[in-house]
Amino acid sequence: MTSNRVLIEQVLSGNRVAVARAISMVENEHRDAHSLLRSLYLKTGNAYRVGITGPPGAGKSTITNKLAKLYRTQEKRIGIIAVDPTSPFTGGALLGDRIRMTDVELDEAVFIRSMASRGSLGGLSKKAKEAADVLDASGCDIILMETVGVGQSELDIVQAADTTVVVLVPESGDSIQAMKAGLMEIADFFVVNKADRAGAEQAVMSIKMVLNFKPQQNGWSPDVIQTVANDGQGIDRVAEMIAMHRSYLEKSNDLTKKRMERAMERIRELVGERLRVEFWNDERRRLLETQMQEVLAQKTTPYDVADRLVQNFKR
Repeated sequence: MTSNRVLIEQVLSGNRVAVARAISMVENEHRDAHSLLRSLYLKTGNAYRVGITGPPGAGKSTITNKLAKLYRTQEKRIGIIAVDPTSPFTGGALLGDRIRMTDVELDEAVFIRSMASRGSLGGLSKKAKEAADVLDASGCDIILMETVGVGQSELDIVQAADTTVVVLVPESGDSIQAMKAGLMEIADFFVVNKADRAGAEQAVMSIKMVLNFKPQQNGWSPDVIQTVANDGQGIDRVAEMIAMHRSYLEKSNDLTKKRMERAMERIRELVGERLRVEFWNDERRRLLETQMQEVLAQKTTPYDVADRLVQNFKR
């Protein structure tokens, strides 16, 4: 417990080694991870969280890199969580997006962590959200969360981020209509990256056309920005739009609502996790095993077995 207290104090002071160790404890589900997160949670709430998502190859890592570089000119401390696909062999991050963040990787005021999606269809694992809390408590002003590019199923970024940026490329133009039930619904604004390619203007028009049919969000209308992130073009406009959206959220009190919903979702996750652990004790595992032959022989159903297990739990 003493060493944990020291670690907490070091995280709160912004010690990079301590922050890395704390995130590793969270990611590896160390026995002290819960008490660590509990102690750090009351020190969170200062960092503004930006989700950057979109299909593979859109340039999300480059935009994250350039945004971090821009924020550093404003003397802000930056945390970056780059969520990569999970390796089927090691369970770790597969791509290691940090290798593409050459502008800021050596900056002491920028903390970059690649994390695995851990099978989360939403592109952002629960561990990544908890890692964001560690970065928040350590004194970061901005946390950039770049999600694994899996297309339309990245909806949980909305719960984790204050502002969600969807990055597309000119080639996305033909598939905008197909995307509107997924990515098109979650963006606070859009970035058409690689805008020096043919078709950029058409892609912007396609997005705006879809947005015209989308219900407005209480006075905020998602905009579309063009960038050429490799050259840094348009990045200042992206930062400006993030600031505008933050201002809108603060004035409308929607930021408080978002963060309340985030906390409620975290509580639901924790309760579900605790109940799963408590439910599957040795007695109910044995009960399940003894019932399986009857299920396979079709003498009983999975529904009946589930009812018996729940009744056993209630007793």
